Amino acid sequence: MNNITIIAAVAENNALGKDNDLLWHLPDDFKRFKRLTIGHKIIMGRKTFESFPKPLPKRTHIIITRDTHYSVPYEDCIIVHSLEDALKQVSEENAFIIGGGEIYKQGEAFANVIELTRVHASMEADTFFPEIDVACWKLMKEEHHPKDEKHKHAFTYLTYARVEDF
Repeated sequence: MNNITIIAAVAENNALGKDNDLLWHLPDDFKRFKRLTIGHKIIMGRKTFESFPKPLPKRTHIIITRDTHYSVPYEDCIIVHSLEDALKQVSEENAFIIGGGEIYKQGEAFANVIELTRVHASMEADTFFPEIDVACWKLMKEEHHPKDEKHKHAFTYLTYARVEDF
C-alpha cells in the first residue's frame, strides 16, 4: 500500500496562499518540509509547480494538469492529468501531496498522514486547506514553535494519522 502524506502550512482560518504565493516566510518550516520530502515523489497541481522558481532538488515532481499539451523542460518531472494518475506513479514508496487547495481536497481520501504546520494567525487568502475531519484523523504529535526574530508568526507542527490505520 502507498504511504501518502499531505503536507501543508495553513493559517488558523485554513488560508494556504494568495495569488499563487505563500502568505508567510517560516525558515524552520521550509527546513522541515525539505527534510521530510527530500528523496520522495511530491504530487502537486500545475499552479503549485509554477509557483517555484525551479523544481525542488532531489525530489520527483508529479504535476497534475488538465492541459494535455502541458510540458516542462526538466528531468524529475512527470505530467499527469488526474490525482488518480499521479497516484499510479507511486508504488510502495512514500509520497507527499504538497498542494494546492483543490489537490489537497481530492487527496485527503487517499492519504494516511497529514503533516500540518498550523500558523497562528488568520490571513486573507484565495486558496484554503480543507477542514480536517476529527472523526477520520487522530492527532499523533504536536510541537509548538514560538514567534522569534526569523519567524513573524508562532506555529505548531501537527501530525495526524488516519483513524482506520490504527
